[in-house]
Amino acid sequence: MKYSLIILLLWACTPANKASISVENIEQQFGSEGNQAGEPYLFKDNSGNAYLSWVEKQDSLSKFQYSMWTDAGWTSPSLIAEGVDWFVNWADYPQMAAFSNGSFAAAFLEKNGSGTFAYSIKITISPDGINWSKPWTLHDDNTQTEHGFVSMVPWDDNLLVSWLDGRNTASDQPHDHSHHGHHGQMSLRAAVISPSGVKLQEWELDNRVCDCCQTSTTMTANGPVIVFRDRSEDEIRDLGIVRWENGAWSTTQPVYMDLWKIAACPVNGPRIDALGNDMGIAWYTGRQDRPEVKVAFSADGGKSFNSPIKVDLGNTIGRVDFAMTAANEGFVTWMEDGTVYGRKVSASGKVGDSLKLTETSAKRSSGFPQLVYANMGALLAWTDDHMPESRIKSKAILK
Repeated sequence: MKYSLIILLLWACTPANKASISVENIEQQFGSEGNQAGEPYLFKDNSGNAYLSWVEKQDSLSKFQYSMWTDAGWTSPSLIAEGVDWFVNWADYPQMAAFSNGSFAAAFLEKNGSGTFAYSIKITISPDGINWSKPWTLHDDNTQTEHGFVSMVPWDDNLLVSWLDGRNTASDQPHDHSHHGHHGQMSLRAAVISPSGVKLQEWELDNRVCDCCQTSTTMTANGPVIVFRDRSEDEIRDLGIVRWENGAWSTTQPVYMDLWKIAACPVNGPRIDALGNDMGIAWYTGRQDRPEVKVAFSADGGKSFNSPIKVDLGNTIGRVDFAMTAANEGFVTWMEDGTVYGRKVSASGKVGDSLKLTETSAKRSSGFPQLVYANMGALLAWTDDHMPESRIKSKAILK
């Protein structure tokens, strides 16, 4: 294992719409000789501790690993699960989450048939982050179709898991002109699982959504909120949002009407985060062939939103992430070709200076850079695919 560490300090020493940075020559990376490392994911537990997960692949063997952020940097990797029949994809990456009692859940994708997009979501549970349960299938439909694009968030003592579900794409429905060539439509589903690995409840939340854009889930003071790329009968693929209210899920509502009409999946999902009922969403849109990254804030848990704020520099490929850093304020990351940028943005419409965070590539193999705002500040992780053997790299962005 080779380690290097680059720490970038983002100091809030100027007003909210300004920022300056200094860079210390410290770096850390993950990846073993002979392996391809990719599919990073960052999350924090309810205590504010940050974790990084990723996949290392050698030939047909995939290893799902994770590390915890400490004062000394990332801990040595711990193995979650491994297998030879996994579906490993640049945009549909495995994820982890923590229950309120400190135990963990992890989700990854396993092939369930001969079709290219025939795979299931597997869940494994650990009480201590060391011993993991035998993986089990989250969904019960048993169809050899696509299931993925998971997002997870603690909900009281349990865990809410949302995902895109392809069970309806196996039926004899009018042809879907997305790049998968499905029949029928992908749906959005959610379930609640317990710390012991029992599925307590499941719902279909929307029966027609975009095929391969990530979902994103957060917890507000009013309950969980899920945001995703919706899909109308006219192929408008703007963001949809569902909220838990009065003991039930709301119907899908638009976040903002970009009116992006595209008869294919853009593979560019939104990201959401909340502090109480203060919430922000970042997303990519390509309406009228004008690619943009936008951020919109809500002060009422997603019932309504301020006008969107454009944050990109004019040549974006999306791949966004977003974290709330204070009430009415967040930090957004996105890509312009092969460069990852970030900037502060506030609900008042003010934006900070654009910060060049790192260089990678615009290829699929570079994946989706990940952001989390935890006890020790904001962390960024990404896949560096410049070398023959790709590596996971990270930066700590401290306020």
